[in-house]
Amino acid sequence: MSKYWIAFSSIEEIDSAFTQRLYNYFGDIETAFNANDLSAIDGLSVKKAENFLRLRDKVDVDKVLNEVENRGISYLTFDDENYPYMLKNIDNPPSVLYYKGDLQKCNLERTLAVVGSRRATRYAKEALTKIISELGGTDICIVSGLATGIDTTAHVAALENNLKTIGVIASGFDYTYPAANKELYKKIEDGNGAVVTEYFPTFQPIKFRFPQRNRIVSGLSYGTLVAEASLKSGALITANLTLEQGRELMCIPGLITNPNTEGIYKLLKNGASLVTCADDILETLGWEVKIEQQNLFGLPDLSDDEKMIYEALEIEEKCVDELQVFTKLSIDNLLMYLTTMELKGIIKQVDGDRYKRVAPVNCS
Repeated sequence: MSKYWIAFSSIEEIDSAFTQRLYNYFGDIETAFNANDLSAIDGLSVKKAENFLRLRDKVDVDKVLNEVENRGISYLTFDDENYPYMLKNIDNPPSVLYYKGDLQKCNLERTLAVVGSRRATRYAKEALTKIISELGGTDICIVSGLATGIDTTAHVAALENNLKTIGVIASGFDYTYPAANKELYKKIEDGNGAVVTEYFPTFQPIKFRFPQRNRIVSGLSYGTLVAEASLKSGALITANLTLEQGRELMCIPGLITNPNTEGIYKLLKNGASLVTCADDILETLGWEVKIEQQNLFGLPDLSDDEKMIYEALEIEEKCVDELQVFTKLSIDNLLMYLTTMELKGIIKQVDGDRYKRVAPVNCS
């Protein structure tokens, strides 16, 4: 019965591995929860067993179930037929998956994890946004950890491109971490995917729970895309978990002078797939998904002069003076075109008078 899975998960001092061990031994979750003799379970320490029995006796099974349901939290237990197949097959799967949103509308057969640095560079965020935008309109679901930096960029890019997204958090639903992502939580929950956690609602976002959360991010997914990672980062932990789980590992290359890309190049040297566009992801995962590529001449209502400006920005951002040298346009005409192209949403102004492309371009 579901309430016994939830009762197990409400005991903060035990983890999913302990619950699974008892469940596998007794073959029934209610029997496992109410058992008084645990001495015959192979490899279970006497101290852990005694600790569980002491804490178990303080749990009101019906009360903890009501605590979850009264908060409007949905849940899937490990023995539920709708429990995600990919997650069920990892080492130490969560005993309970609590969620808000519409997990059933997420295509769990097209899941891509995205991880990276909390202190991500603008380049990494823009590269990731470009790649996710190329997946727009498909049934691919983006999975990430709802942290600042790359996680937030991945979720936002998914929402902007009509993709479902799953955010895996490292606490119970009584907490929103980071607080700055409160609105992002709500957008995901309101029909754009789901926010999920293995933690009972009252559990705090304690430091050790973040690396534990990472196994769920990669475990839900067929592959993991690393956008930026230092040698000692949570993203690298997730990358290693991805390999342990037998899933595909992919990396977006970055500047070699950036310490946050040291982990990326280590992974690439060890066999991770290099990704510069959405097609690289589809090829690595063996997915046949139709993507409508946008090229220069498919852009909205561009004049010949505007196309010339757009071409000038192909490699990197440029200032007004550089654009004038490239296009040979008068300053008045150039400024007029830049303004209209900004209004069309295909370029944007950055760092004063510098301009860069916004619209995605073809990978080939």
